[in-house]
Amino acid sequence: VQLQASGGGLVQAGGSLRLSCAASGRSFSRYSMGWFRQAPGKEREFVAGIDWSGNNIDYADSVKGRFTISRDIAKNTVYLQMDSLKPEDTAVYYCVTDRFSFSSKVIPVASRYDYWGQGTQVTVSS
Repeated sequence: VQLQASGGGLVQAGGSLRLSCAASGRSFSRYSMGWFRQAPGKEREFVAGIDWSGNNIDYADSVKGRFTISRDIAKNTVYLQMDSLKPEDTAVYYCVTDRFSFSSKVIPVASRYDYWGQGTQVTVSS
């Protein structure tokens, strides 16, 4: 099982980035997927998640209205569109997949997710 994240980079405040996470080695259409992030000196935190059907989505309060998660089942890929970026969004972003299949809930807890990508750095300058 492999999750390959990409799309991170350096952007000015107010700018946009789109992260992608390509999944392989599993029938990911059956599993919720999501994004967490970790800033230096801070705990890892939930950012966004989408259930296996694509019908249930959840966001951290800090990113609601600015970030959009989506998935392309045919490509086994999940995306995170990040707009109106702020310096406090600076972190390493990790894509994850739920340890349970066919869950209709997005659980914002790290222990729920059994596979993690390698992380992609997002840096927002002020």
